[in-house]
Amino acid sequence: MDIFPFLLGVLIFLIGLSLSIGLHELGHLIPAKIFKVKVGKYMIGFGPTLFKRTWGETEYGLKALPLGGYISMAGMFPPGTKSRSSASRNFFGKMVQDARDASAETAENVDQSRLFYRLPVWKRIIIMFGGPFMNLVLAFVLFAIIVMTFGMPQSTTKLSAVAECTPANASCAVADSPGALAGLTVGDEVTAINGKVVTSWDDVSALIRPAAAQTLTFTVVRNGQIQDISVTPIEAERTVFDSSGQPVRDSTGQPLTEQVGYVGISPGTRLAPQPITAAFPLMGSTITGTANMIATLPQRLVEVGQAAFGDAPRQLDGPISVVGVGRVAGDIAESSQVTTDGKIASLLGILASLNIALFVFNMLPLLPLDGGHIAGALWELIRKGWSRLRNRPDPGPVDIARLMPVTFVVVVVMIAMSALLIYADIVKPVSIF
Repeated sequence: MDIFPFLLGVLIFLIGLSLSIGLHELGHLIPAKIFKVKVGKYMIGFGPTLFKRTWGETEYGLKALPLGGYISMAGMFPPGTKSRSSASRNFFGKMVQDARDASAETAENVDQSRLFYRLPVWKRIIIMFGGPFMNLVLAFVLFAIIVMTFGMPQSTTKLSAVAECTPANASCAVADSPGALAGLTVGDEVTAINGKVVTSWDDVSALIRPAAAQTLTFTVVRNGQIQDISVTPIEAERTVFDSSGQPVRDSTGQPLTEQVGYVGISPGTRLAPQPITAAFPLMGSTITGTANMIATLPQRLVEVGQAAFGDAPRQLDGPISVVGVGRVAGDIAESSQVTTDGKIASLLGILASLNIALFVFNMLPLLPLDGGHIAGALWELIRKGWSRLRNRPDPGPVDIARLMPVTFVVVVVMIAMSALLIYADIVKPVSIF
């Protein structure tokens, strides 16, 4: 391994991660400042502080570990209605009261109109949604650069590989795949099958998949010469993919499979620049894939555990930690199999996907995530609307500090999940080559 390109790829990823986190927090900071909320701190990272400086009433800083960030707004939680003694009788009650006390400290000597919980609901939603929205914007910019500058890969009918072995006999000593037996070779360009003209790899697949045990006549161009080659596909089990290229999974999270015709040939690819609008479906498929992963996360984590502590392989579409993503970035930068343009596009794609993941994850309606604060604000809006309909007094702000026990559980789960993924990414990393 050439260590310098590898480290360069990791460094580029860490810088991109820090920028993504910084912009996320900026998405909170800007509307908070516009709505005149007092912001005490704006920090990127955790751990020891590397740099800090105060401008106006806000302290800005950079910490050693670029694994998150935060802004400190005055009055995040309302003071509550219970006395401190009654609210601190047990572990979780003390946790709730400590959160209220910490919020009260930030609200000392601050105009009540500048406290976060005093803002109208719509302003609080804008502030909390600003962070994930910034990640969404950054992902769009990165995807737009990729599709317009480097292009999107498009499959061609020119063969890039011809398998020697069938899937059922992966280590064959003598070539036995239909394509190899028929004499197809890398570089052959398929122009027709059974006399039907094919112009894309989808055309080729559509004719092969239902044709197990049927002899097909491939018309190919080889070294400028047109040849007809007879090929008989075999029946093989293949994973079902959706329109975005992601494996379709059943209710237990396992990939669905089907029996289809198999020849053992792979398409060539070429990059074709696309208009900026091509970034939208790319974002949509990435959001859908991320949401599907989160929906099946328990099963995916079980698979990661089986890989980390057993002989099971790591799934390429499974969850991965920041350590694993950094390692993938390093592998791409170091690889001799990828062109310089391909490396740049791949690293930009990793950062774009990372920002999509930050957007989707932070929108989960759980504290301490942004979605948890948004859910609390929406619940307050519903309560106030219901009270108005029934001609009752305004019930006041929702005391989301009472959800601190749930926050505690979520944080513990996140720490455990991160520890498992980091361990797996060290002992059995995802390999993309």
